[in-house]
Amino acid sequence: MRSSTSKSVLLAVGVIFVLLVSTITPVAAQTSGQVFGEPTIEVSTPTKEFKPGTQAELRLTLTNRGVIDQGGPSRYEDRVTTARGVIIEARAGSTPIEVNTGSIGVGNVPTGTTSVDPISVSVSENADPGLYQVPIDVSYEYTRLVEFDSFGAEYVDSSRSRTKYVTIRVRDDARFRVVNITSDAQIGDSGILSVELQNTGENTATRADVELTAPSGALTFSGGTSSTARIDQIAPGETATVTYDVEFASGSAVRSYAITGGVTFKDPEGITRTDESISFGFVPLDEQQFSVDNVSTDLRVGENGDLVGTVINEGPKPAQNVVVRYVDDSPNIVPVEDAVAVGTLQPGERADFRLPLEANTEAEAVGRVADLSIRYRDDDDDRREYNEVEAVYTIGPEREEFSVEIDDQEIEAGGTTTVDVTVTNNLDEPVSNIEARLFTDDPLSSDDDEAFAASLEPGESTTMTFTLSAAGGATLKTYPVSLDFRYDDADGDSQLSDTYRAAVTLTGGTGGLSFGPILVAVVVIGVLAGGVVYYRRRS
Repeated sequence: MRSSTSKSVLLAVGVIFVLLVSTITPVAAQTSGQVFGEPTIEVSTPTKEFKPGTQAELRLTLTNRGVIDQGGPSRYEDRVTTARGVIIEARAGSTPIEVNTGSIGVGNVPTGTTSVDPISVSVSENADPGLYQVPIDVSYEYTRLVEFDSFGAEYVDSSRSRTKYVTIRVRDDARFRVVNITSDAQIGDSGILSVELQNTGENTATRADVELTAPSGALTFSGGTSSTARIDQIAPGETATVTYDVEFASGSAVRSYAITGGVTFKDPEGITRTDESISFGFVPLDEQQFSVDNVSTDLRVGENGDLVGTVINEGPKPAQNVVVRYVDDSPNIVPVEDAVAVGTLQPGERADFRLPLEANTEAEAVGRVADLSIRYRDDDDDRREYNEVEAVYTIGPEREEFSVEIDDQEIEAGGTTTVDVTVTNNLDEPVSNIEARLFTDDPLSSDDDEAFAASLEPGESTTMTFTLSAAGGATLKTYPVSLDFRYDDADGDSQLSDTYRAAVTLTGGTGGLSFGPILVAVVVIGVLAGGVVYYRRRS
């Protein structure tokens, strides 16, 4: 038993020794010979599915397995299995695609796999679903034979052109196109954008989320750059409308604004699919505008007046509850009422307005430009405001409300008389309840210093009578008297006029010291005295 085991061990050791010796025995380097081989190129694609009516990329991979018919040194084997200067070109063949990319230079392709630059293809809108073979032309050069010895090597080169095929599939998914666009959105306002989509594909789409994006900053979707609306289900050939709230910034150009988008949906198998082919443009309505015309005013320095004119809705849409507002910030022109409503205006419709103003005494009688604002409500009953309106008008110079004339401007010292005063309304409006008051200073006085007139039309005059007395012994000269008027204007507001001054001349009378009679007496006495002296000298 032990002898048999020993023999087995010795035999195993012998075999191992022989194997070890054979592996370490040097092999003489091959110094001459021939190497035969060639590259073998196959073409494949990871891009398997395409959708009709889309542009996509066809990605290709080249696989070179190489064939060695007679081996030799590795550098020569690599030489004969490498495809050099590889050029590929995809063709449409009988497929429903259009190839947008020409020949592609790949370069040298050794054994292994090499990726190719993407090839742009367009799939026909009317492509039928199914499998298609896309022809790929491949051409290259290679070395068929290497003959070598210790002095060098000689190469036998060749070229090859082959047509390979890759299989693609055109899916029968739902596809979408825009068939109609409507919008009432306008510059400087918000509105509704309605987009009607049609399913031009072969399958029903469910839970279709339609996302639209606006690249321009002037157009926003409820303040953002994109918005999504859902279609619950849309069968082949059916249409559905999705709506979006959009807004255009004020002052934006009236032009076509680009919209891009896509539809993410579920196919009949519940697989999520995407159609990114939505693209369209639409033109918003012009910005709502107003203008004013026929502007005039009767405003004068120190008076109230009206700024009147006509407001015009220049369109393009109706404006509801239009209000003309005076928004100028001049400190000397103060609005009595800063807003007046003119109602609803259709495009092109006009309405007159009147804004009561007050020009204080610091104002100047010059031409002015006042800022106006037009406030209104749009179709959605949202309040809007248009501020690009100016009113050009001129303020008249300051004037007295009344002109005053005293008919008899003389009174005897120590006497009493009635004074008739003619009062004329210089204003452009009627006045009423005119209360006049006479003011005097010594030596003049009045115990009947008030008068009243019920009303005066513009330019109308009336006579008011006062009693005026003069103290005896007063110096004979001209004295002032003053009058003012409290009255109600055309709006029923009580006003106080400026103070008017008139001159009254005091003349000689029985109760006063008059220089005229004294002077006559002095002259008479002087003449008599002279006569007496002359008579005495003659005697």
